[in-house]
Order: sequence, then C-alpha cells, then structure tokens
Amino acid sequence: MAEDTKARATVRAIARGVDQTPRKVSLVASMVRNRSVADALVILDHVPRRAALPVKKVIESAQANAVNNHGLDAKSLTITKLSVTTGPRMRRFKPASRGRALPFEKKTSHILVEVSGAEKPKKKPVAKAADEKKEEKK
Repeated sequence: MAEDTKARATVRAIARGVDQTPRKVSLVASMVRNRSVADALVILDHVPRRAALPVKKVIESAQANAVNNHGLDAKSLTITKLSVTTGPRMRRFKPASRGRALPFEKKTSHILVEVSGAEKPKKKPVAKAADEKKEEKK
C-alpha cells in the first residue's frame, strides 16, 4: 500500500530497425510483458531464441535511463508497456532456376519498452551542513 501512494514515473527506451521479424520478436516480448525488470532479465537470459537478445538490451536500456537520468529505484521497476511493431522492409531478390529472380522482403521491427517505478528517497543534506559548521568552529 505504501508504494501505491508514492508517485510513479514512466521512462521509455526504443530499439528501431531490429533485423528480425516482428512476429518472432513479439513471441519473446509476450513472455516478459507486465513483469518486474529483474524477473524479465532473468527470463530472457534463459530463453533459447535469437530475439531474446534485442528485447533484453532494450529493457536494460530503459532500466539505465530510469536509474541514471530520472532517479528511480532499480528494485521497484516494472515493465508497464512492451510493444513490438513493424519496421521498414527491404526488398531483395533471390536467384531461381532458369535465370529468374524471385522477390522477398527482409522484415525489421521496432521494440518499445516503458518502465515505471518509485523515485529514490532524497538524501538529507542537513547533516553535511552541520559537519561543515563544526569544522569551521575548530
């Protein structure tokens, strides 16, 4: 209950143009959606899919943004939104029999992660100021 009363901030991280199909990446993303960041990273370490690495990197980036840039507590971070959308498609051609060229598309995806958590408690600088006054008197 105490955590619910504190203000929760939301931080984002985006990976654009990941060279994997959105369908395969979204299978991995659905495993860790709405979990805590620590649980998600442990799960992604043990998932034997190639798409686990870019999803893990984006979650780690969102965690670093939250802790370093926005002053959130790392232990309270949870994944509030994890979406995988289609990125640009590159049209390529594959050689076929009798001199033909068959078209295909190299699909890419964008991964968006939003993380929310409680802010770190602010340290009180009052004790530091009192120590400086004592040193000045000496």
